[in-house]
Amino acid sequence: MQEDVPTNQGTKVHNFRDAQAEFLDGRDSRRHWQAQINDKPRTAPQLRRAERPVRCRLGAAQVREAAEGEATPCAVHRGGEAARGGDAQGGLQSRQVVGRCRLEGLECVSVETIYQYVWGDKRRGGDLHTHLRRKGRKYRKRGAKKDSRGVIRDRVSIDERPKVVDDKSRFGDLEIDLIMGANHRRALLSANDRASGISWIALLEGKDSKALAEKAAEMLIPFKGLLHTITSDNGKEFAEHKAIAKSLAVDYYFAHPYHSWERGANENMNGLIRQYLPKGTSFDSLDDNEIKRIRDKLNNRPRKKLGFLTPIEYFFANFAPELNLSLTQKVAFVT
Repeated sequence: MQEDVPTNQGTKVHNFRDAQAEFLDGRDSRRHWQAQINDKPRTAPQLRRAERPVRCRLGAAQVREAAEGEATPCAVHRGGEAARGGDAQGGLQSRQVVGRCRLEGLECVSVETIYQYVWGDKRRGGDLHTHLRRKGRKYRKRGAKKDSRGVIRDRVSIDERPKVVDDKSRFGDLEIDLIMGANHRRALLSANDRASGISWIALLEGKDSKALAEKAAEMLIPFKGLLHTITSDNGKEFAEHKAIAKSLAVDYYFAHPYHSWERGANENMNGLIRQYLPKGTSFDSLDDNEIKRIRDKLNNRPRKKLGFLTPIEYFFANFAPELNLSLTQKVAFVT
């Protein structure tokens, strides 16, 4: 036989459900009601659990209407009087249903309960998941260890790059990136030397990694033997990094994901290029002559970090004497 439980109104509650009903009527706070049920001291976790709202248990039909996203919160609360409107896929989403119920003080199952019902229905061959905004497709987690779009193989982290690269005391340590044109139809391959600021730019028809590797080799092959390292971000367009490294006889490294400051010189160079080709500019009309004009502008632009010398002037004053350049290489730097 259950013991009577006293309440602060001086009445008797003869069972648990009656006590819960009194709580739902708002006559007792949940913490006080729990203390009436059990006079023992409450621990902190128990008190936190006691403060959680009680979830009502709706029938499968009501949960289904909430899951379909076609019922208003009132329809869910009243047991399924659906108020349908718009197309079959244009109703409320689960979070909207639950949120609206809470706003109006109505009882409703949780968002997770609705989604669990949806997934169960999908496993049984149902179509509730088709009412979800993403049709049940999973979001890709930013920075996830496993990327469904593919992973660059044999990457070498920037952590393994020689410390001399950070000193910017030698020519031949490059940073490389891709600048996309409007509608992602064409792109510019940009590269720069960390020490001298000398820039290279080439036009690409897209982001294909093999085409990029071939263009990078073509652009930089006149300087083979003078180059030491190349550092890029983790874009899939650099998947053929081993081909680039082999053709130019350099070591290739990847910056950490979302650490653009590890390629700060290249990011700055891209900003300078954007002065001539602002974001949203179509590259469809670009040709090699225009690309060469922009590159020459950058390589003959006085830089504060170089003591207001141009990159070309800085290179010939500080690095050229010790590199024993061939005539071809000298011409390549100034043309």
